Amino acid sequence: MYYAIISEDIEDSLSLRMQARPAHLERLNNLKDEGRLLVAGPHPALDTPEPGDAGFTGSLVIAEFDSLEAAQSWADADPYVAAGVYQKVTVKPFKVVLP
Repeated sequence: MYYAIISEDIEDSLSLRMQARPAHLERLNNLKDEGRLLVAGPHPALDTPEPGDAGFTGSLVIAEFDSLEAAQSWADADPYVAAGVYQKVTVKPFKVVLP
């Protein structure tokens, strides 16, 4: 089943994000290579794909896991969590309807 991992950043998280980004992307690429990643990306702080110094307010990952517990465990091990980027992470089951 798919799960949505919805993360909210702390204020002014950009420098922490940049430091942890390579390890964060490596984990996402592993999911992609395993055929389990539906979509992933950050929420820009401004209404533009490139928010510059304004940075991001959080992230969304939708990926396939064996269980809610497995998805939560994966989310808890995110390098952004360890780096203090996220103030809150919510994991929910997700049903793909469209397209």
